[in-house]
Amino acid sequence: MTAPEPAPAGDLIVVSGPPGAGKTTVSTLLAELFDPSVLVAGDEFFGFLRSGRIEPWLPESDRQNTTVIAAAAAACGEFVDGGYTVVYDGVIGPWFIDHFLHGTGLQRLHYTLLMPGEDKCVERVRTRDAHPFDDVGATRHMYGQFAGSPVSAGHLIGDGEPRRLAESIRQAVGRGELLYPAAV
Repeated sequence: MTAPEPAPAGDLIVVSGPPGAGKTTVSTLLAELFDPSVLVAGDEFFGFLRSGRIEPWLPESDRQNTTVIAAAAAACGEFVDGGYTVVYDGVIGPWFIDHFLHGTGLQRLHYTLLMPGEDKCVERVRTRDAHPFDDVGATRHMYGQFAGSPVSAGHLIGDGEPRRLAESIRQAVGRGELLYPAAV
């Protein structure tokens, strides 16, 4: 009996940004543009924590966040190795992207950062339904972290209609414009 042929590797697209940036909406639409695809909701991995959970934006949450992000990254890597295009929806700042990439076991990924204005993010957090995160102060804090981080302008996406943003990201992935680390 011969071993089955390995599936061709897929791709990993990380859609990141501060709370209220539109990550979940855009990521869901983006995942629908690929076949086969997997949508990994990064927040769900924090939901696995049952006791001793620390709010992930607090300084003392570093060890917890590192562990949770490594688990999410490993899941993404497994799906990519299985031939899926994976869209990861979560808060992966430029300061954490190397750790995330290492955890996937992959050599590269596509990284995009949704950055509408701070007031728009705050308003979305304040008014969204059925979402457990509604901390305006933490939203402003995380927005500041993203805004102050060095990230190539080519990875930044502002604001716009979600379907248009998803299609724009799909096209940029196809052209290799969102690669991390950047192609040389």
